[in-house]
Amino acid sequence: TMTIHSEEHIVDVHVRSGVYSSDTIFDYSKGYIATRLFSRNACFIMKIKKEYIPELEEIGRLAFERQTMKDMYSPNNVWAQFQPGDSVIGHWKDWLLYGKHIEHLCTGLPLYQ
Repeated sequence: TMTIHSEEHIVDVHVRSGVYSSDTIFDYSKGYIATRLFSRNACFIMKIKKEYIPELEEIGRLAFERQTMKDMYSPNNVWAQFQPGDSVIGHWKDWLLYGKHIEHLCTGLPLYQ
């Protein structure tokens, strides 16, 4: 499911699929995306790059088209690949950078950037 909070410039995406379940937050006001993978008990954070990630309004339009057409091709599909690396537990300075929405999603989990 996807929830778009236009006034806060936030998109929440919840995927419920057994071991592949995850929650993702697109925080356009802070410029970051955070994904919490439940099977890994970890949070992955990346900077929003405008050339790869659709704008907030575009995500809403793509979601509507996807829902109504079921099988739509779009060149704007969002895929991310994370390389293994060192993790850190978020500190207060990280939460100032990432914002309260990502802090709420990722507190207490290892952060991979």
